[in-house]
Amino acid sequence: NFSDEVRCRYRSNMLNVVFGVTGANRKLLENHQKTVANKTVVILREAGTALQTIINNNIAQEITIYESLRIPNFFMRGGLGVSASSTVRRFSVELENSQVSEEENLRLSTVLRSLQEERFLKCVSRAWEIPFYTQHWGKVGLEPADIKSLDDIEKIPPFSKSDLMASIALNPPFGDFAGTDFSDPRHEHVVMHTTSGTTGTPQVLLFSPKTREIQNLLVARAYLWQGMKGSDVVHSVYGHGMVNAGHYMREAVLHFTNAIFCSAGTGVETRSVQQLHIMKRFGATIIIGFVDYIKYLAQVAKEEGLRPGYDIPIRMISGHFGQEDRNEISNLWGGAECFDWYGVGDTGIICSEGPDHNGMHIWEDAHYVEILDIDNNTTLKSGEKGNIVNTVLFKDDIYPMIRFNTHDVSAFCVGDNLSGLNLKRLEGIYGRSDNMIKLRGINVFPHGIGGIISERPECNGEFFCRAIRDKKGRDEMIVMIEISADPTKDLEKTYKALLKSRIGVEMQIEFYKKGELSPFTEVEIRQKPKRLKDERFISNN
Repeated sequence: NFSDEVRCRYRSNMLNVVFGVTGANRKLLENHQKTVANKTVVILREAGTALQTIINNNIAQEITIYESLRIPNFFMRGGLGVSASSTVRRFSVELENSQVSEEENLRLSTVLRSLQEERFLKCVSRAWEIPFYTQHWGKVGLEPADIKSLDDIEKIPPFSKSDLMASIALNPPFGDFAGTDFSDPRHEHVVMHTTSGTTGTPQVLLFSPKTREIQNLLVARAYLWQGMKGSDVVHSVYGHGMVNAGHYMREAVLHFTNAIFCSAGTGVETRSVQQLHIMKRFGATIIIGFVDYIKYLAQVAKEEGLRPGYDIPIRMISGHFGQEDRNEISNLWGGAECFDWYGVGDTGIICSEGPDHNGMHIWEDAHYVEILDIDNNTTLKSGEKGNIVNTVLFKDDIYPMIRFNTHDVSAFCVGDNLSGLNLKRLEGIYGRSDNMIKLRGINVFPHGIGGIISERPECNGEFFCRAIRDKKGRDEMIVMIEISADPTKDLEKTYKALLKSRIGVEMQIEFYKKGELSPFTEVEIRQKPKRLKDERFISNN
């Protein structure tokens, strides 16, 4: 399924992948395929007995480094190549000079669709063997014969975290969605993590050794495409407790690149000041993690007299930007190039921004993504905002994920894909629909407020929202903001006007000094800071 028009260079027993047109250089590829296949077996053996079983069952082909890190041919429109060092200008010139017929685009789309169909039906078949799915699907009268292809996916009811938590409550502590009996000492091998608990009680996350390694490979694909090199020192601020992120980022970088990885974690695991001195000592060139804390670190660096971009030579930031102002964050880190990507704990990485900075490209060989209406789950057109509903096409063993409603809000990009990749793209993450507050008919996503207020010079970007209901039953939003200036009435009016002009509804403003919102947001101790407390339904009695 993969292109011969891709160069793979094998250096120091690790892969250094360059996407580019080289002609049908089959001999070079065949030589490297043998070397990389051998390396894959070594990695699988190191992972333990479960992965050795995978090798014995001839499943290893599905997750070889060689095949998984390459861009499949059906992603490449008219054979356009993508290099990690390419600029947007180069992308644009190549796109303008290419002559891609409608017939060729249709052929490439057909090849991708065929692969998706095969993997989707395999996942569906596995799901019918799992109590969680048979019960969930049975509620709408779904039968195995009803799902014959991806065209039938809309017959399948989506599920969300609330369904998983209900399963766990009825079948503690793992639920009935894994597809293996944990009471049996011979149960399937699993990798277990939990969510961070940002939206409630932490939820169990389960992966097979195979699907975990595929997650790692897809992250490595994104990092290498964005420009990670063997000479880089990668500073990770992802958490390394029960949560998934920090562990699988570490595995992705260590297994499939030869960059140096510093797993600093959150401010609880390694104090913020100490992290900065680690970054200076080892010459960190890349930061990965959640942007809220990355921004916070830059502010602490300034207080410590360190100059990001000079004392700490960061050149690249890869994380989760949402509606944050990336120009501001880039400037805080001395002009570092910023890349957005998206995934959730259950699914792993779903899509990634590339050097073209033209939306987040969905890894469609691994995921089938839909954008559904927040209220009625109907399919939306490109450009229309709705819930991201995802089907993981490689989770065909432990905990299949078919039409998982993430409740993260985005939209498919419209317009040309400047990278030349034959992929759908997401615009970015606007917030969570289950954290959305409706004020006087306007949908307000609290996470989107940060990017707006950060435009003000006296604001450090830290904020917290409280949704309240007054005595007359009217819903209001109080936006608590940290500022460095005097909290005057005129400044309050300025912020009210700014938010109303951008969001469309007036909100109350409260000002705080630097650091005073930390008890609310927990920015130093959480992977994802809290931004909202909904007090509308709390009784005053």
